[in-house]
Parts: sequence; structure tokens; C-alpha cells
Amino acid sequence: MKFNTNVLLVLSLFFLVACSENKVATVDALVYEQSKPLNDFILQDQNSEPVTKQAFLNQWNLVFLGYTSCPDICPLTLAKLNNVHKALKDKYPLQVWFLSVDPQRDTPDKRKAYIDYFNPDFLAVSGPHKDLFPLVRELGLIYAISDSDEQEYAVDHSASVAMVDSTGAVRAIFKPEFKAGSTPLINAKKLIIEFSVIADQYQ
Repeated sequence: MKFNTNVLLVLSLFFLVACSENKVATVDALVYEQSKPLNDFILQDQNSEPVTKQAFLNQWNLVFLGYTSCPDICPLTLAKLNNVHKALKDKYPLQVWFLSVDPQRDTPDKRKAYIDYFNPDFLAVSGPHKDLFPLVRELGLIYAISDSDEQEYAVDHSASVAMVDSTGAVRAIFKPEFKAGSTPLINAKKLIIEFSVIADQYQ
């Protein structure tokens, strides 16, 4: 009887460990088992205030790249992130970042007017490309902007959302869904579920 009890105990521990190990492995998001620390930086928010790595600390963060002239991905994604924020904010301290990669056109006033439409609690941050690009690269995201003198131009950028933890390190990347004939966008319902799984695992 004692042997059977020990066997059951070992099996129980095995399944507990297996569930714990598989908890994050089952999500579609790209999860870094070892988080990737970000270097410090200095950018500017929508109120013309300086923003550094310190703004990531002591909370969870979701970071999305874009620009205010974006015709589809940016407004649609920010609307989804607003729903994500509403669903998660009561359980998790959470800051949503809109990182504008079009500093030439996206002045602080323009960024403020833009982000206030979605959620005035979001950060709308930007800065010179020499400061933007290293941060974007460390986040695991990417953008490309044409060297043009024209006033109207498009900016290519990731449609993914980076998850930064309370120490200022990248923990995961939520990728958009690609469907034929549709704009690549994150799935808000899935992001809410997977965010909770990851945050609970690595809190």
C-alpha cells in the first residue's frame, strides 16, 4: 500500500510538472523562456515628456509599432488593444505603447490627438530613428521607411505586438493572423487568453 501511494505521488508530481512545462508551450505566441532585457533609451511621449526604460518597470507592457497616417493596420490594431487593455487591466498592471516609427510627421501633438481617440492612458512614443531603431530591433520587431521628399509616403512595419515584463525585458511576441484578402491583425480574444497564461507563468 505504501508503494502504491508513493507511485501515485510520483505520478501526480509528474503530471503537475508536465502541465507547468506545457502551459506556455501550448500558446501560439512566441515566448522567450529566458526574457530578453532591453537597453536603456530616451524617447518622447505624446506630452513631450522624456520616456526611458524606467517606464516599462513594475508592470506588464504591450508594444505596437505604427504611424498615425497608417490606413488600416494601426487603427484596427489599436482598437483591438483597447479591448485587450479593458479585459486585462483589473487583474494585471498593464501599459499599452504605440511606438511611432514616423517621427518626421508624427509630432507629439499629432500623436496625442491620435492616441486619445483610442485610449488617453496609452503611451504614444517616438524619437529620432537613431534612437528608435535599436529599441525596435531589441523588441523583436521591424520597420522600414522610404527615403523620400514626398509628403505622403507609406511606412512598412511589423503587425506583431511585443510583451515586455516588469523588469523591462521582452517576454513574448504576439503575431498577427494572416488571412487571404484581409489585413494582418492580432486576434484580441486569443491575445487576452495567451497574455494571462504567460503573465501567470512568469509573474
